[in-house]
Amino acid sequence: MNTIHTESAPKAVGPYSQAIVSNGFVFTSGQIAINPDTNTVEATDINGQSEQVMKNLKAVLEAAGSSFGKAVKTTCFLADMNDFAAFNEVYGRYFTSLPARSCVAVKTLPKNVLVEVEVIAEA
Repeated sequence: MNTIHTESAPKAVGPYSQAIVSNGFVFTSGQIAINPDTNTVEATDINGQSEQVMKNLKAVLEAAGSSFGKAVKTTCFLADMNDFAAFNEVYGRYFTSLPARSCVAVKTLPKNVLVEVEVIAEA
């Protein structure tokens, strides 16, 4: 098992890793729309937050030697299912390999963000 850390994605805000590589797979922690340079949530809309989440995931996946194209499963959490279409448009530009996916609405996300995404990918 190998723990992944990159300064190009937000630091873990609790007792967890940005990702773990195990048995040829990368398991990312859920990424939210924190800008790692400022450690703040800057975007207030679903499009901007989704873009920041994808930037964070890209950094973590690359630090683990992987990429969006190697994703096999994603789990997506939305604070409001009414944001699904806008989120899906951003998501679709990054996950072009069409991994398996679950997408659910949740009551509240950390820092009151609108979206969180976690990925399982080939290393």
